Amino acid sequence: MKPSRVVFAALAGTFFATAAFADPVLYVAAGSANKVLAVDPVANKVIQQFDGIENPHALVTTSDGEYVIAGSLKEKRDKTDAKAKPESTIYIVHPAHGHVMSTMPAVGMIHHQAITPNDRYVISTHPTQGAISYADLEGDGGVKMLKTGPSPNYTVITKDGKTAFVSNSGDGTVSEIDLTSWTVKRQIKVGGFPEHMALSKDEKTLFSINPRGGNVSVISIADGKVLKELDVGKGAHGLGLSEDGKTLFATSKKREVLVAFDLESGNVRELPLSPAPYHLEAVKGTGKVYVSSRKAPKIWVVDPQKMEVVGEIAISGEGHQMALGNL
Repeated sequence: MKPSRVVFAALAGTFFATAAFADPVLYVAAGSANKVLAVDPVANKVIQQFDGIENPHALVTTSDGEYVIAGSLKEKRDKTDAKAKPESTIYIVHPAHGHVMSTMPAVGMIHHQAITPNDRYVISTHPTQGAISYADLEGDGGVKMLKTGPSPNYTVITKDGKTAFVSNSGDGTVSEIDLTSWTVKRQIKVGGFPEHMALSKDEKTLFSINPRGGNVSVISIADGKVLKELDVGKGAHGLGLSEDGKTLFATSKKREVLVAFDLESGNVRELPLSPAPYHLEAVKGTGKVYVSSRKAPKIWVVDPQKMEVVGEIAISGEGHQMALGNL
């Protein structure tokens, strides 16, 4: 069943009271566990899980926190059709229902996702296709593809919803995309193998992590130039910005640290985390940073002011992309 404006409107009406008074929840794509987890960011524990989602690596929530959309890293191919392209699945979950509401097919595995501020489109990166897809959640547009470059990895979107940036780890570029026409406006050469990204609060600077180089590229959006590089260490992976936009967080799987860069003073702080700190999410309104492990089924809860672990959350699978929503 393809979601539509009618479906979303009906569900929104049915569950309005629930959504309006719901507490914030951190949703986690749990990869090999084949499920999405709901974590209480106050109690620091898993409070619900949504099964039947094959190898989710990508995850976003709608702006009101009511819907969760996950993308599968697993590809399937129709063996009866030699020309058939491998497909993955976009899952749309309504937590109040407690299960997958509908699904949408997409060509090629899905690595990460982003959602436009108006909740209309979910953008997924497809590394094996050299493209992103954009799924229309409210109209009849279905899922369309747009070529960006070799091995697209991560997407960030401006607050006005007019522009997206997509990292292409295969050729060291970032594609700037006009979301009104769905065309690539510019290819920004950043070097290395760019993956996870973040936008500065004023949206003048783009941060892009380079796992093989072990650093973060600081990029001027105006002229497309790399201003400097911030050292993280080999196996650099997760990247995120504090709610006030003053601190940039990054993880290194091989050095086994969470690094905090003060963007105003240049001060650098580190917190050892073992094993293999992976994805991270600076959760708005909680004053906490959540960091998953690539090698252990857990998420560390970090106080970013003190740079110390204040809790651990046992999970199933491994924590991939995370996003804040409601239950």
